[in-house]
Amino acid sequence: MDRREFAKLSAFALAWTGLPSYAQIPALSHNPVGYAAIGLGSISDIFMRACAQSQTAKVTALVTGHPDTKGAKYAAMYGIPKTSIYTYETFDRILDNKDVDAVYVGLPNSMHCEYTVRAAQAAKHVLCEKPMAVSSRECRQMIDACRQARVKLMIGYRVHYDPTWLQAIQILASGEIGQLQSFQGGFFAQLPAGAWRLTRKLGGGGALMDLGIYPLNAIRHIAAEEPTDFTAVLATRDRGGRFSEVEQSMEWTMKFPSGIVASCGCSYGQRGPSFLTLNGEKGYLVMEPAFNYDGVHLRGEAGGRPIDQPGAGKLPFQFTLEAEHFASCIRNNTQPESPGEEGLKDMLAIEAIYKAAGAPIA
Repeated sequence: MDRREFAKLSAFALAWTGLPSYAQIPALSHNPVGYAAIGLGSISDIFMRACAQSQTAKVTALVTGHPDTKGAKYAAMYGIPKTSIYTYETFDRILDNKDVDAVYVGLPNSMHCEYTVRAAQAAKHVLCEKPMAVSSRECRQMIDACRQARVKLMIGYRVHYDPTWLQAIQILASGEIGQLQSFQGGFFAQLPAGAWRLTRKLGGGGALMDLGIYPLNAIRHIAAEEPTDFTAVLATRDRGGRFSEVEQSMEWTMKFPSGIVASCGCSYGQRGPSFLTLNGEKGYLVMEPAFNYDGVHLRGEAGGRPIDQPGAGKLPFQFTLEAEHFASCIRNNTQPESPGEEGLKDMLAIEAIYKAAGAPIA
């Protein structure tokens, strides 16, 4: 039994209990795992709120370019001493902070590699946002640095820990929709001009890197195999200069060794749903919304019966689940469910999609 099959059976067992994933984490005999939040943008704000709702994860340090404003604000909110506020220049001193077990990397994509490597060199475990980096080369550097430092590396695929997603995997594993045949998925949004994600220097790419990675990862995760054949097209209809450095929209297809096929889309310049459809021989499942922070909804037909299951939990509960999962891995010396290797596999697929569209990334 390989890792993916074990993960599927574990998810089946978890969902069968009727308990959310956070209820399955073993009780910790230690203090909460201390996280240093690196970068205090919107995603880190959510992560810090998530940790404030946890008994096993806690934000104990901050890393920011604005220590006297943003740093002071969040330090006051979460009871963090001034001595635990670092700048990017003083970050390496975190080595001596015994209240920090791990870091949360909530920086722009192109900075993930540098701060993961520096955190590993400071003997801190790393929970890094997705995409893991801007190239497979950087992903490998991150994995190697963490391995050499003997610290854990986890990528923030938050939907892996959502109970509604686990329920969908349970239904698939039960055989009630028959053999899996195909997927369709998409994630669409409007990104305003001036956003850092619209710059190649910080984002590394366009909508595929930020939004398309959600259906890509979900399909790879559920199919439990790696795609081998790709077709892709990218397009930019907006002529106002917003997309002068990265693509506006991307559509692509993938084929897997088993014969499963998938078609996906993403955009920074469209309004549309976030969704994932799993088509089987005897039934189907639809997640819509699929990749939002909350409100995930599962419906479909399985075993001859209709399914209509709204998700439970409100923002930031998915972030709490992933923070607690990594805390459990650290305290119990276990492998994260979404390790660095998972991020590398996504980046290899992203590079193949860009290549198929005639626009390879670095």
